[in-house]
Amino acid sequence: MEYSHRYQAYPTDEVAERLEHHLDVHRQLYNHVRWDYENSPADDKPSEYDQNNKLPEWKQRWPIFAELHSKAAQATVARFYHNLTVLRKLKEKGDNVGRLTRQAPSEYRSVTYNQSGFDLDEKRGHDTDAYVRFSQIGWVKIRYSRPIPGHATIKEVTIKKETTGEWFVSFGLETDDAVLPAKPDMDSLDASNSVGIDLGIQKYIHTSDGTTVEWLDLEDEYERLRREQRNLSRKENGSNNWEDQRRVVAKVKRRIRRKVLDYQHKITTWLVREYDAVFVEDLNVQSMLQGDGNARNKQDAAWRQFITLLEYKADLYGCHVVQVEPKGTTKECARCGVATAKPIWVRDHSCPACGFETDRDANAAVRLRLTGSKITA
Repeated sequence: MEYSHRYQAYPTDEVAERLEHHLDVHRQLYNHVRWDYENSPADDKPSEYDQNNKLPEWKQRWPIFAELHSKAAQATVARFYHNLTVLRKLKEKGDNVGRLTRQAPSEYRSVTYNQSGFDLDEKRGHDTDAYVRFSQIGWVKIRYSRPIPGHATIKEVTIKKETTGEWFVSFGLETDDAVLPAKPDMDSLDASNSVGIDLGIQKYIHTSDGTTVEWLDLEDEYERLRREQRNLSRKENGSNNWEDQRRVVAKVKRRIRRKVLDYQHKITTWLVREYDAVFVEDLNVQSMLQGDGNARNKQDAAWRQFITLLEYKADLYGCHVVQVEPKGTTKECARCGVATAKPIWVRDHSCPACGFETDRDANAAVRLRLTGSKITA
């Protein structure tokens, strides 16, 4: 099982300056990898392996690249090829995408150390602090809010500078499945210990046992964001005042993201602790966001993030999470199974066959549980 822990970092001014420098050198390396790829013949494009083999030559020709740790440099090469793979997949799906572009200083804000080039000292500093050493950069203090589990192996470490100017360190962790709680047998699941989850429109989620979770109220945060963005638009682009206000806007956006993430953590933890199996919609999130109406609410919900949290916590708590094709779940009656077409604005389910009436999303949640149970039986 792979997952990550993220901590706020507090580098000294001297270390922060070195971090900024290394970020920029990694950015230059990324752009050079891109240039080398783009300028190679169409029938002889270099692979990630080929580019890694060129690193020693590049370090001799451009000594600035020699400042980088070898594993971190390879991670930067891997970053380009990962982005290239994502771009190809989007094109294959028919999305209208362009080409990978050069990274500006404001766009390249993180460096990853894979397998080596870093050390974690959990005993240095106060009880709530720890220190991470990055090769050729130095020690960075982090707020060690939750210790890394003893059964976890650190696979990589990423340090990132957010648009707010704050630094964060993320540990990529791996835990052997053998030490995780055993999951119950799907064939013998008690229906009362499983639940269907409909990701709603009027409510955040509906569960098949009748529980509803309200949307997170972010109106005050959005009002402040609008106000601060208006203030930013009045500043001269690129001036010191503009940069100060840009950071204010970034901090308001960060506050919104953190509130959403905290809300999702609480909901997903409750679900995996309460149930042995959770059946959730397998939604095409991008098509949801491209539709008219409710786009901002759906973006706030960050469904993909919600499901990702649910899946990784399920492994930690011994719970099954099954994504179910939602087609037909809003039309088929949860009691008799008869399908009844209804437009999106009709929020109630009323079955003409058996007379069963309930909220449309509540009906869908029950159908998800029933459908998911059949799939896994």
